[in-house]
Amino acid sequence: MKETNEKQTGLPENAFRPLKPGEQYHPLMSPDKNYPEVNLWSVLWGIAMAILFSAASAYLGLKVGQVFEAAIPIAIIAVGVSSAAKRKSALGENVIIQSIGACSGVIVAGAIFTLPALYILQDKYPEMTVDFFQMFISSLLGGVLGILFLIPFRKYFVSEKHGEYPFPEATASTQVLVSGEKGGSQAKPLLFAGLIGGLYDFIVATFGWWNENFTTRVCGWGEMIAEKAKLVVKINTGAAVLGLGYIVGLKYAAIICAGSLAVWLIIVPGISLIWGDQVLNAWNPAITETVSSMSPEAIFSQYAKSIGIGGIAMAGIIGIVRSWSIIKSAVSLAAKEMGGKKAEANVVRTQKDLSMKIIAIGSIITIILVALFFYFDVMQGNLLHTIVAIVLVAGISFLFTTVAANAIAIVGTNPVSGMTLMTLILASVVMVAVGLKGATGMVASLVMGGVVCTALSMAGGFITDLKIGYWLGSTPAKQQTWKFLGTLVSAATVGGVIMILNKTYGFSSGALAAPQANAMAAVIDPLMNGVAAPWLLYGIGAVLALVLTYFKVPALAFALGMFIPLELNLPLIVGGAINWYVTTRSKDEAVNTARGEKGTLLASGFIAGGALMGVVSAAMRFGGINLVNEAWLENPLSQIVSLVAYVLLIVYLVKASMNIKKS
Repeated sequence: MKETNEKQTGLPENAFRPLKPGEQYHPLMSPDKNYPEVNLWSVLWGIAMAILFSAASAYLGLKVGQVFEAAIPIAIIAVGVSSAAKRKSALGENVIIQSIGACSGVIVAGAIFTLPALYILQDKYPEMTVDFFQMFISSLLGGVLGILFLIPFRKYFVSEKHGEYPFPEATASTQVLVSGEKGGSQAKPLLFAGLIGGLYDFIVATFGWWNENFTTRVCGWGEMIAEKAKLVVKINTGAAVLGLGYIVGLKYAAIICAGSLAVWLIIVPGISLIWGDQVLNAWNPAITETVSSMSPEAIFSQYAKSIGIGGIAMAGIIGIVRSWSIIKSAVSLAAKEMGGKKAEANVVRTQKDLSMKIIAIGSIITIILVALFFYFDVMQGNLLHTIVAIVLVAGISFLFTTVAANAIAIVGTNPVSGMTLMTLILASVVMVAVGLKGATGMVASLVMGGVVCTALSMAGGFITDLKIGYWLGSTPAKQQTWKFLGTLVSAATVGGVIMILNKTYGFSSGALAAPQANAMAAVIDPLMNGVAAPWLLYGIGAVLALVLTYFKVPALAFALGMFIPLELNLPLIVGGAINWYVTTRSKDEAVNTARGEKGTLLASGFIAGGALMGVVSAAMRFGGINLVNEAWLENPLSQIVSLVAYVLLIVYLVKASMNIKKS
């Protein structure tokens, strides 16, 4: 097989193109180079990052519903401290720091989407009890399940499907680590783009000089159309989301946006047109207004979003069916090793996972611990309820592990809240059927949902770490082993932070919105009191996913678009269009390739800078520093300024990407 030296200067920035011979690993850390990975330095810094980002992510997530994607800023900090300490060959250490620290974001997402709902419902049902032990154990055991369930699928997603999925967050994190180690021509554009993207998003989040979204409500006729026809279009003008769209690329961005536009331009207006004079509150008794009097955003939240959830669930089931051979092979491999047979001999270091015997025994022990936790704490000694609960939790967590990993591989966003909402609904219906109702049933369902949510969140986040390690030639078994430590630290931190924030602000006061947890509480309360779930809407989404699959359209990407807010989807198509533009302007394919790679470096800088400065902005708000002028943001002119700034950002990305040095 012919070697190529085309990319000896760095990783393949264009992740859609399969690596050519000699490109599977970065030359800085290939399989024959056994650089330091796990030592006291990398472990202690990983723990510090897990604590720091767990606290910051929990606060921001409960405040605005957005959790930090911690992998990128942690990679930046890891490179920074290694450089400051003048550590040589620190790439392997930085991968471990990033892998341990990144537990923070995924554990936080799993916890804050569900567990604060216990406090919210406690105001209505004082007999409910909430304690640190419940939050810590559910987060810890859920995270451990996510790690163990994902490992058998590592080779499939990371190695066998290499080049088919963009892995946007993994690509950006890898660029940060490589550029920090290598310096020179790669580091400069990445750092410069990071400064621009970070400053841009910091200005918006901290000072509010312009609005973070541009919407068609900016003028009178747009407001009228939104109110009368329920048509509204909005786009987030942030640098980080634009960079994400560039790395995702035009293909997947178009499919995701198609799903989003189908909801906002067809389904939302259609619901208002057909049922405008009716009060549709069969699924939520708290709704008292007619559909026509609701805003488009409210129609999306109360009705249309459920269609997206149904689509995600069915796309997940389709994915499970299609990957059934992988699931069977993983189980078969575990059975062989459990029987004392070595399934693979002489595995190279860079493909060495924890043994299937450890994974199988660890999974069984973890499931037993979850069952004991349910029996003695949550189900109050009821054996039937415990058995039903553990079957649901283990089954859903295992089966939807591939869905979470697939979503992260495609778009960098894990639809974990949608899958958790579906889990809560299913758990509530089943638990009511076996006799568990009222406040006790709510606690049980929410804790079950917390375990599943954390497991799926961990599975999605961990696939990013393993992809980074794959590109950089790390040892997967070491990443997998030390991930458990990060999970333990993050679970303890987030449990304490949730309790402190509740005592300080209260989740029902409005000071902390906790949007996902409020949504979970709103759904589970009526279900545990005999109100039906929106099965019709879920069914519509499921049928749509089947139709899309029949016509060979990626159903998960389309359903993600239906579930994720429109303002976060439209920037993907803008970034994807920029990617297409800069890689098609020249007749020289080598020039197009070089421009595409330069663009990915810049886009990675946007993502990294925006994520890191988001931490700084959140820390300032946590300290009581809020410099945003809310009155200005209500002024339509703030959106005009936002659009102008966004256009300038796009022009910079296009011009800088196309400005390459000719060899």
